[in-house]
Parts: sequence; C-alpha cells; structure tokens
Amino acid sequence: MFAADGPTVEWVDLPRVGELRVSRAHTAHLPCTVWSNRDCELDYEIMAPSKIIIDTDPGVDDILAMLLAFSAKAEELDILMLSLTFGNVEVQNCLRNVVTLFHYIEKERAWRKENNRPEGFETLSARKPIVAVGAEEPLAEHMMVADFFHGIDGLGGIHHSVCIPFRLQKISHPHLSPEETWKSLFKPTPKSLSKDEAAALQKVKEKHSLFEPSLKPAHEVMLDLLRENEPDTITIVAVGPLTNLAIAAAQDPETFLKVKEVVVMGGAVEAPGNMTPGAEFNTYADSVASARIFALTSANPHLTMPPTLSSDHKNAKLASYPQKLSKRLKLKLFPLDTTGQHVLPKAMYEDYINLKPIKGSPLAEWTSLFLTATFAKDATLNPQVDPVKQGLALHDPLTVWYVLSATNPAWKFKKEDIRVETSGQWTRGCLVVDRRGRPITEGDGDLSEEVVGDAGGWRDSRRGNWVAWCTKSPGEGKFARVLLHRVLGDGEQW
Repeated sequence: MFAADGPTVEWVDLPRVGELRVSRAHTAHLPCTVWSNRDCELDYEIMAPSKIIIDTDPGVDDILAMLLAFSAKAEELDILMLSLTFGNVEVQNCLRNVVTLFHYIEKERAWRKENNRPEGFETLSARKPIVAVGAEEPLAEHMMVADFFHGIDGLGGIHHSVCIPFRLQKISHPHLSPEETWKSLFKPTPKSLSKDEAAALQKVKEKHSLFEPSLKPAHEVMLDLLRENEPDTITIVAVGPLTNLAIAAAQDPETFLKVKEVVVMGGAVEAPGNMTPGAEFNTYADSVASARIFALTSANPHLTMPPTLSSDHKNAKLASYPQKLSKRLKLKLFPLDTTGQHVLPKAMYEDYINLKPIKGSPLAEWTSLFLTATFAKDATLNPQVDPVKQGLALHDPLTVWYVLSATNPAWKFKKEDIRVETSGQWTRGCLVVDRRGRPITEGDGDLSEEVVGDAGGWRDSRRGNWVAWCTKSPGEGKFARVLLHRVLGDGEQW
C-alpha cells in the first residue's frame, strides 16, 4: 500500500496485445472522473493462449490479480489451475476466498446477462481451472501471516460478523459469503451415500460449477499438469510464498523444469522491504522455499542452495537437487521496487464504481467491501498520507499484466545474481546482490574450491543465480485503469 500521486493519472499510447490503447489526442492528464470509451480500446492479436498456473495466498491484491486473469479473453489466457498456499492468511481462509471469488464471478455474469451486457470472463467458459490446496506452513520457519493488513479472513474481515479491530466502524457482511457446503468438495466422498446425500452433493457441485476441486495436494497437481503438457508451454505465476513450488521442484526437479517460466511477485532488490527493513513478505514468509527456487536459475544449483535444515517441520527434509540438471529455470521477478510504483488510487476506484453503468454490479459491490476495509486499514497505518492521495499498490496484479502483455518491448528487466538470505537474525528473506562492481567471468577452475577473495563465488558466472527482475512496465499510471476496465467493464458503455 503506497500513496498515489493524487487522483490524476497520465496515460500513454502503448497499444499491445491485451492492453489499453489511449490516443495521443487524449493524453496529457485526464481526471480519474472522466471515462470515455473513445479513449480506450483493447487490442488483441490472435494467437495460442498462454497456459498459466496461479500459485496464490488470497489476500486482497491476490484476488485482484485473479480477477484480472479470469477477465481475459479466451485467446489470451488458459488458466489451468489455482494452487493455494498459506501466506496472507492460513490456507483454509485462502480456499474460502477463492470459492467466494468464483461465487461472485458467477453472480456478475448473471447480472450482466440480465442487463444485456457481455458476460465477460471468457477464460472460465473455455476451461474450468483446478483448485488445489497446498502448503499450510513454511518449510522451516515459524509461520507468519499478514492478517494484520489483509484482515482475519484475508479480505478485511468481510466473512466475519465480529468487529475487526482495524475498522473505523463495525462493518461485516457474512451474508455475502457462499454457503459453506462447498467444503464437501474438498473432502473424499464417502464410499456409500444415501440417495438424498448423493443428490445434495450433486447440488453442491452444480452450484460451484466454475472450478474443478482437487483432493490432491497442490504441488502434485502442478507436476501432473507439467507432465501432461508440452515442455515450455506453462507459465507459473507465483504471488505468495514459494512453498508449493519448492516442494514440487524437490519431488521431481526435471518435471518442474518443463515450465516455460516462473513469474514471481516477491522480494525487494534496491527498495526497502515491507515486512522488515530489507525483506518483502513473500520471501520472508518462506525464505528457504524462495532460496531453493532461485537456486534453480543457477548452472550449478547445489552451490546456491540454502543450508541444510534442522527444523522438525514435515517438509524440512526436502531432497537436494542433483548437481547437474538439464536446464536452468527461467525466473522473472517482480519485486517491490517495481510493483510499488503501480497504484490503484482510492479516488479513482470510488469514482469508477459509482458510475451509472457499474451500479448494481455484484462484483463492484463485493470488491468495494474489502477494498474499503483495506483503504481504512491503510489510513490507520499511514495517517500522514493525504486521504485524497491514498492508493493500493497493485503488487500481485502486475504479474498478470506481464503475462497478458509479455511481448510488449516496454517491459524492461535486469539480469543479476540474486540470492535469498535464509539464516540471518535480521536479514531473513532479504535479497542479496553484489554491489561491489567487480567484473563477472566464466571461471574454469574446480567448482568445489573457493577462490581466494571471492567468498561465495560471486564473480564466477557458473556459481550464482541468474534472475531477471522487472525494472519497468508499459506504464505505471495506466495500469490501474486497465485493471478496472478489464475486471468491471467499461465505465461509460458496454
């Protein structure tokens, strides 16, 4: 959550696949209250949709990221799976938030159909994504959640009828949560069911028809999908702690490396952290998992693996990687340095949902509940920020925007040897980069021997991780409007 520059946003003309086009005649500075369909057109190139797995810990901005993904056209994205992990809240709350997300997408589509508007969310018409529950705790560390910010349920407490301490007033909407009969979908079906029980279960399945529940743990489903599809065709978008990915990679590293790329929201390279002075939440929540995934970007992963764990956690004894693997992992990192510059201004959001065509939208109503709670929480954490300039940093949604528009040359990345600290008293989860400015060469010595004056092998390209981190997007000012336009529809006409 960061302060925005006010309710005025600068739009740029960067028409690319699935992005917003803004004409030069309407650039300069448009007040956020002005919405003109003449200024905005969505361009698409016909091509095979990008297959993605979203690994997530919903969370406010996770929900916005998934809404952006599901609102894509069928020719843009093919969403195979939602893989759930602990993170912002514990994993069962994450599952409830995902089920609620589908519940409101279904209500939104029905409302749009009733009002003779395009239903949208074409990806869900093309495929029902698998929903699988994964890690309940980190590989080694004490479990840390971010309910202090996201609320006890991950969405500002909207599922609960109790007064949440951070609220300016008591606001609760448990009646907006779907009936908890959905829990039966994630439990083994009894071998013998009565006729009434079977009918009740079928009714629950029909009610929650937009997704495919899985009884398998998320990391196993992830590996199954990578085996079933051609290599280099699936992108994993990871917007929570990397625990599920680390478990999958340890179980079958060569299958895991069939992934096209892993797009990670996490870390802080040069910017301050948001959990500690140097660490971002996702890397802090499971630094060992992050370190293990980052190590796969090295030509010799065993050289940058974290120290052997002594924890009694059930996943602490993950297998080491072989000294040589068939390829390096391609990892695109979206750290706080970049994600924090992409903000949804509170004033812009409020203006948008109050436009006449948006009135009555179930999705607008639902998002306004948890975003209102989030803005209220931010006001208590940052009382120095002018309320007019308040905004929500779009950390997780930025990764989805990248997947939707990866061919845009305006995306800029910097490739560096980035390692994750796992054992420091004050630096757990920090990203470490060599700032000494020394030349990096491809060494020819024995990798088992440490070079004098180069502890850790930072100057030998064979030893380090090679992570591409995002330094620039197609437009910091334009992304919030792209998000609103895609998720909630055109604010002027349909």
